[in-house]
Amino acid sequence: MGRLILLALVLFAFASGIAEAAKLDGAAVNDAQFGDAATKGVDATVLKAQILLDRARFSPGLIDGHQAENFAKAVQAFQAANALPADGKLNRETWDKLVATSPGAVLVNYELTRKDVRGPFANRIPASMERMARLRGLGYRNSLERIAEHFHISEQLLRKLNPGISFRTAGSKVLVPAIDRGDSPSTVVSVEIDKAARQVRVLDNSGKVVSVYPASIGSKEKPAPSGDAQVTRVVHNPTYHYDPRFAFKGVRTKRPFTIAAGPNNPVGSIWIDLSIESYGIHGTPEPGKIGKTFSHGCIRLTNWDAEDLALEVHKGTKVVFTGETAESAKDQPG
Repeated sequence: MGRLILLALVLFAFASGIAEAAKLDGAAVNDAQFGDAATKGVDATVLKAQILLDRARFSPGLIDGHQAENFAKAVQAFQAANALPADGKLNRETWDKLVATSPGAVLVNYELTRKDVRGPFANRIPASMERMARLRGLGYRNSLERIAEHFHISEQLLRKLNPGISFRTAGSKVLVPAIDRGDSPSTVVSVEIDKAARQVRVLDNSGKVVSVYPASIGSKEKPAPSGDAQVTRVVHNPTYHYDPRFAFKGVRTKRPFTIAAGPNNPVGSIWIDLSIESYGIHGTPEPGKIGKTFSHGCIRLTNWDAEDLALEVHKGTKVVFTGETAESAKDQPG
C-alpha cells in the first residue's frame, strides 16, 4: 500500500509539472488575459505584462514571470504616466491600457544564429576584481547567457520556455520575448534619478515621463551624489579603471588596475559619463540584482536598459538626483 501511495504522489507531481509547463507555452502566454488563474511559479499573465511593460519602456528589469518589487514599480510608473491610480497593482484598467499600447505576440520564435552560439565566451570569470583584471575580455559565459540578455529574460525562464534545447546549435528555434521597443524618444531633455525609489526616469520637453528603468543607486557608505549634473559622453563597451582611492571592500591592492571590456565587466556594456567626477550611469553583469542591491555611488541598470538610455540622451542632457538612498541591501562595484 505504501508503495502505491508513493507511486501516486510521484505521478501527481509529474502530471502537475507537465500541466505547468503546458501553461507556459507560447499560445498560453500570448493569449493570457487579466483574471486568468495564477499558475505555480512563473505566471503567464505576469510574464505577458512584464514583456508589454518592457516594450513600452517601463522596464521591469529582468523578465522572469514573477510578481516582485521591480515589476510592481514598473506597473506603478506606467499607471502614473497614464493618469491611472498609481498603486503598483495590476488591475483590469491597467491591464487594458497596457495591452492597448502594443499589439502583437509577446512570445515569438527565434532562430539561433552563428553569432549567438560561436563565442568567444569567458567560461570562468573570477569574483575577485584583481583576478578579473588578468582576463583579456569579459564576454558572455556561454550562449545561453548571451541569448537571455539579448531578450531581457532570466536564464532559468528561457530554459523553462525551451525544454530540451541546448542553445549551442545555430539554426535551432527557441521561444523568446518580443522586446522591440521601437524608436527612441527624440524629445528627451532630462533624466531624473530617484535614489529613494531606485528608479531612473526619462522626461521629454513637456515634462512627460517617456521611459522608466529600475536601478541600483549608491549606498549608505558610498551614496550617489545630489543636485544636478549633465551627460558628458557615452562610452560603448567600456573598460573599467579601478582607483585605490575607491577603497572598495574586498579589493586589497593599493595599485590602480584596468579590467577589460565586455558585458560581464563590472560596468557592463555601457558607461554614460556624468559631469560629476568618477560618477556615471552604467550596465551590470548581474541583471537579476538590479534594484535589489546598491552600488558604490554610481547608477547601475541592466545592460539593455543602459543601452536604451544611451540612445535617448546626448552630451548636455540634464541629470537630476532626487530622494535619499535607502540603507539596506549590499554594495556592488560601480
